[in-house]
Amino acid sequence: MPGFQRIHVVSTAAGPDDVRVLGREVGRGALVLTAPTGEAKAVARGITEAVAGEARPEVPLAPVRFPDAGRGDRLDALVREHALRDRFRDVVVVADQATLTLLLRALAPDQLADGGPVTVVGLPRADPPVSLRRVAVLGGVVGVLSAGLQGLAPLFALPLATAAVGLVLLAVPSRRHTGREVLLAAALGAVVFVMIVAGSRRFPAA
Repeated sequence: MPGFQRIHVVSTAAGPDDVRVLGREVGRGALVLTAPTGEAKAVARGITEAVAGEARPEVPLAPVRFPDAGRGDRLDALVREHALRDRFRDVVVVADQATLTLLLRALAPDQLADGGPVTVVGLPRADPPVSLRRVAVLGGVVGVLSAGLQGLAPLFALPLATAAVGLVLLAVPSRRHTGREVLLAAALGAVVFVMIVAGSRRFPAA
């Protein structure tokens, strides 16, 4: 789900087959928020074993007989709080169906549970931040190699080829941040190349 953080909402009615399928879909190291009940913990245990995740019991997810008007909003705030701590980590919520219905009404009003034991919703998230260190290293390498290939390849051939790779990656939603890094590195590489060439002409080797 590119551009979205996945929240897997799982009912305590989920069986072994549901848990097995979920284990293949959830990212490794997922955070599993579970109601402090035996049924929820049993389902959560199967998920955490499958994905090497972390289970965290949460009292607000416990079933209540007469929920008040603000319960859904509190559940929504709880899940979002955990999700925002690491926007690139899958979150699994395990609770009874009534609790999950209230959660989904607040978390994803346009995507209510369809009757199955597992519902997946996505919270919009920004792309990963650009790594200036990677940009600097790749840009330096592109610039130095371009200078080394001077006379053997057209001017700026390597920075242009690097920029082309960046444009291709930019078109892939899940690799947009990498594409931006490669494009910045191509621009930096061109600058480094110009500086090396200008310096060598100003101070030619004896």
